[in-house]
Amino acid sequence: MSARQLAVTKEQVIEALRDVMDPELHRSIVELNMVKDVAIRDGTVRVDALLTIGGCPLRETIVDSIRSRVASLPGVQHVDVQLGVMTPEQRQGLIAQLRPGPQRQSPLLAPTSTTRVISVASGKGGVGKSTVTANLAIALARRGRTVGVVDADVYGFSIPRMMGVAGRPTIIDQMIIPLEKWGVRLMSIGFMVNEGEAVIWRGPMLHKALTTFLTDVHWGEIDDLLIDLPPGTGDVSLTIAQTLPRAEMLIVTTPQSTATGVAYRAGRMAEKVNMPIAGVIENMSYYLPAPGAEPVYIFGRGGGQQLAEMVGAPLLGQIPLDPAIREGSDRGEPVALAPDAPSARVFYEIADALLRE
Repeated sequence: MSARQLAVTKEQVIEALRDVMDPELHRSIVELNMVKDVAIRDGTVRVDALLTIGGCPLRETIVDSIRSRVASLPGVQHVDVQLGVMTPEQRQGLIAQLRPGPQRQSPLLAPTSTTRVISVASGKGGVGKSTVTANLAIALARRGRTVGVVDADVYGFSIPRMMGVAGRPTIIDQMIIPLEKWGVRLMSIGFMVNEGEAVIWRGPMLHKALTTFLTDVHWGEIDDLLIDLPPGTGDVSLTIAQTLPRAEMLIVTTPQSTATGVAYRAGRMAEKVNMPIAGVIENMSYYLPAPGAEPVYIFGRGGGQQLAEMVGAPLLGQIPLDPAIREGSDRGEPVALAPDAPSARVFYEIADALLRE
């Protein structure tokens, strides 16, 4: 076969580049107009690509993806990738493409949005609400769902540590790109402050931060958005109810009556703001001292079922008191990453129950 027959065309290169996704925006770089030019000479393909911002943290990922995809074409001997940066006008065009309409509103807030929003709530702290959020998000993602998590516990954020992710989000002209780990898109105030720094804000600042997480973050086309609420029924819960009126509530409690009694108040708040309750999860339900041994109910028994009956929602799962859950959270590797682990199976059962609704 002659060299002429083997020569790749510009159209073939551009078509191949349609398979290269921006790792943060999850859209084709061709679709996003990030391919400025393609030049071909003597088996060498030069691709001029545009980054959204100069300090793009995943620039090497984009370069490697372009090289890999173009190099796979017949007749290509070498791939040269040159990177530039979008102009302000080009960035505005990109944002208009991601957020169509005169208001540039987040698709999450559109009446036609199909994203299921689940607020994970509790009456008191220390019942494992963030642990449930992190593991449930991974379980849903492993079931093929596209999942986002908002860490709305601004004063006591823990999702970054539990999910094992750190860094600063990319900001494209006031549009924030969430970080991602384990197939879950994440946003937390913990990405905006230094390690160990206290967040000392009054209510208006808190409200602004939460609305920013919901309106200015580019979540993309996600199936499920889990919101890790702070304990209680204060400002944050009201902000979520007002901003996302179709949100549902998932209540986490421990078995003892003192915890379920306080958690019931979260259910009452949901009723007052017309937020449906998707279900109740009982955490630290029992302890298995040895495989096959009888469970030990350290914190009592039956509280989760009692709460479910009180709020008129199903009891979706009973999570055991298992050191593996705590150890995974401390390492930034939630136990749901090992779906065959006994305690992980409960999170998948809860995910399946939510998907059946």
